[in-house]
Amino acid sequence: MRKGLLKWMTRSMALLIATTVLLGGCGKKGDDTKVDSGNKGSVKSEARYELDPETPAWKLDTKEMTELTWYVNAEWWNTEWGKDIITKKIEEDLHVKINFIVGDDTKLNTLFAGGDMPDLISVFDSGSQAALKASSWALPLFEVADRYDPYFRKVASTETLNWLQLDDGKSYGYADFSNTKADYESGNIFATTAFVIRKDVYEALGRPSMGTQEEFLNVLGQIKEKYPELYPFGFNSFTTDSTGSMGDKFQDFIGVPLLNEDGKYYERNLDEDYLSWIKTFNEAYRKGYISDDSFADDGTAHEEKVKAGKYATIMMDGTPQRSGFLTTWMTSNPDAAYIAIDGPQSTVGNKPTLSQAGISGWMVSYITKQCKDPAKAIQLFTYLLSEEGQILTQYGIEGVSYTINSEGKYEMTKEAKEMQLNENDRFKKEYRTGEFFFFGHDKYKALSDSAFPDSIKQMQEWGKGKLVPHFILENTNPDEGTEEARINTATKTEWTTTLVGLFRANSENEFNSVLDNYKKFLDDNNWASVVEVKNQKIEKNRQKLEN
Repeated sequence: MRKGLLKWMTRSMALLIATTVLLGGCGKKGDDTKVDSGNKGSVKSEARYELDPETPAWKLDTKEMTELTWYVNAEWWNTEWGKDIITKKIEEDLHVKINFIVGDDTKLNTLFAGGDMPDLISVFDSGSQAALKASSWALPLFEVADRYDPYFRKVASTETLNWLQLDDGKSYGYADFSNTKADYESGNIFATTAFVIRKDVYEALGRPSMGTQEEFLNVLGQIKEKYPELYPFGFNSFTTDSTGSMGDKFQDFIGVPLLNEDGKYYERNLDEDYLSWIKTFNEAYRKGYISDDSFADDGTAHEEKVKAGKYATIMMDGTPQRSGFLTTWMTSNPDAAYIAIDGPQSTVGNKPTLSQAGISGWMVSYITKQCKDPAKAIQLFTYLLSEEGQILTQYGIEGVSYTINSEGKYEMTKEAKEMQLNENDRFKKEYRTGEFFFFGHDKYKALSDSAFPDSIKQMQEWGKGKLVPHFILENTNPDEGTEEARINTATKTEWTTTLVGLFRANSENEFNSVLDNYKKFLDDNNWASVVEVKNQKIEKNRQKLEN
């Protein structure tokens, strides 16, 4: 294992050197463009309209049309512009055309190395090297806003921007689906993790409790006896470096602490409460309640089983992403639909601390130093962050794709709904609602009763009051390319292998041996150095959250 780790470290160091060279040169052609690295007011060009802090600048700008190039670091992104009602409306309101280009990390680094940067860039990791070095290639958003569109400050989340500040105290990117503490407390975002059971099975067994380990095993035994065609218990598929829904998601489900009593990093994988449940799952495996298929199936195979109702119970994460499969099963088997129940509970009395999208968000968008029209770029940011832009991108245009009922709820028009159900590909091309999510936020989905399918609404209802922010743990992995990052990645893979081994151990002695080998791996690979880095970043997060 150590030999493999050393080989992996060598390859990663080469990648780090290449990335450093690429990012180091990415700002060279931007030195004579719009913004330098100084303080507020360093923008060289003047606004072509009189600024009004109370009016979005896109309403003041008289420029007939601007074309911007926007790079999205995802090859699956829909690059069409102006063919759907949403981008047509954006073009009409802002007088802007967007030329999207897409790619992967290799293409992104090529852009940096070549120096011929697009106007806008969106990446998917605020802790990546590209994001951490944004000061060398992107413009500080507040500086651009103060120069061209002060209304940006009214629609942007100060908490989100402060969280994404770099060491120079400036914020260069803005994240979509960035949830603040207030968002968690609002009730407008929903849990996406649930322990679910088929309703017909649940009712037939007398609506049993599965909270204790004894109850859990007893119910699975009844299911195996009465429903031999079903898998008694399933979970999200494992991958090379992912524990599906049985790692940190199950830890959240039973309320494993996020930090230790001193407010420092806590080894959640070795929590006694959590490991006692893993022993229970191992016993369930040895009794035949968990199939070997659960460890061999990829995501597609698992989802096909969900769609066919093959699992009696599931520890499920990402319920919105699985809603289509849940809907397929529910539509043809309404009495057997999957419903959320309390399921396994902490043996020491901890309450669930389910997580959702955090303050770091998902996709982070930047205005580059080479942007040919930073005024129009920040107008676009402001527009998409405003309620007007949020409603447009989530629901489309009133009277065309949605109406507002007497209760103030947003409903799809009959024509749009029929097209979505019967011609979904055409619907995506013509409407594109819910897909243009650069600055999206889940709170706007609360405006509609149909924002989420019926198949997961009961699960969301069950999850109310169980969400707890995990902000303190966000972006605490060691920086890419460091020795600690390599150890962290190798350990993550080792833990996935270990957890599978714990589930499938043939005896208690084998279970203990697998666990001891993992602990030895931590010691042999200097895991303590990673913990030190994590604690430094936890403290940095604490300071951000207290400001």
